[in-house]
Amino acid sequence: MLAGKRILLIIGGGIAAYKSLDLIRRLRERGAAVTPVLTLAAEEFVTPLSASALAAEKAYRHLFDLTDEAEMGHIQLSRAAHLIVVAPATADLMAKMAQGHADDLASTLLLATDQRILVAPAMNVRMWQHPATQRNLATLRADGVQFVGPNEGDMACGEYGPGRMAEPLEIVAAVETALAGGPLKGRHVIVTSGPTHEPIDPVRYIANRSSGAQGTALAAALRDLGARVTFVTGPATVPPPQGVSVVRVETAAQMADAVQRSLPADAAVFAAAVADWRVSNSSATKLKKDSSGKAPTLAFAENPDILATVAQMAEGRPKLVVGFAAETNDVMSHATAKRVRKQCDWIIANDVSPSTGIMGGTENAVTIITVDGAEEWPRLPKDEVARRIALRIAKAFE
Repeated sequence: MLAGKRILLIIGGGIAAYKSLDLIRRLRERGAAVTPVLTLAAEEFVTPLSASALAAEKAYRHLFDLTDEAEMGHIQLSRAAHLIVVAPATADLMAKMAQGHADDLASTLLLATDQRILVAPAMNVRMWQHPATQRNLATLRADGVQFVGPNEGDMACGEYGPGRMAEPLEIVAAVETALAGGPLKGRHVIVTSGPTHEPIDPVRYIANRSSGAQGTALAAALRDLGARVTFVTGPATVPPPQGVSVVRVETAAQMADAVQRSLPADAAVFAAAVADWRVSNSSATKLKKDSSGKAPTLAFAENPDILATVAQMAEGRPKLVVGFAAETNDVMSHATAKRVRKQCDWIIANDVSPSTGIMGGTENAVTIITVDGAEEWPRLPKDEVARRIALRIAKAFE
């Protein structure tokens, strides 16, 4: 499966570094050549000799090593591999990657490379959940870095939760997927995201609190699985991911038109919080108060139903049409009825009541509703929700 592939393995300084030795063995069993790079902190847990012996190659350690630079400069080393794997990736190493630091060999290689990067995080649960780490995670995903794990379980420090490095065979599977181009290679997926702004006059509009975070994460996760993604986004606060085709719109009508122009597609995921109504008598000039104190009368018209339109296409309908149902009460009944009414394949339901903090927040708790029933997921970071949805979409095309 990996015959002829060269992996540059960067080993960070964490207790999970011992698993990286087994990872080297597993990769070589499948025909890959592995070049180990150890950070100084990694040498507190595993030795360069053990990594070198298992890889049957030199283990690199120092940025300013004249012998190493003469044999293979760090720029060449960073680009000679088919894939760079960081396992374990500590919080510190992820922070360096996200901020573009290059103060040692590992971080310099990561900054200098033009190859794909796969990261296997490993750290204390509180460190993983810290807002700074989650910001760095979002930055790296947006830069196109792929992730495997972390898993949930007991920590070496005695705590329990997400932060355990993925097992070596899980990382091997992720390596195989990354080098194969991903299970969605050759598939075109449309993703809508963010709010829409419906103008009242040139300076005022009707909108909602959607940040676009979940749609952005979905586009990135689908991209990471090899899909060609068309990302149709309203005026979201979260920037769109790299490596996708971005179509910026403002109103629901513009979004509907952009979706139609983006077809055909293999799948369409409608994560945008589209306004149900628009102001039909919007003013071409700014509305002004007058001495009467009388408020202007706004007339409303229904916006196009993008999800239902695509789901009910007689010809050219995507094989998989996925909608979102953001509800504040009777979530399951409303979402189940919506799936039937819109005639889409899946509805992803979530409770966006103000008390949940989900709309505009960093986490989501969703239930996947299909013709076969409902599957409730625990509350997770939106990136992880996106990764799981993307994998489920990939499975639908098997």
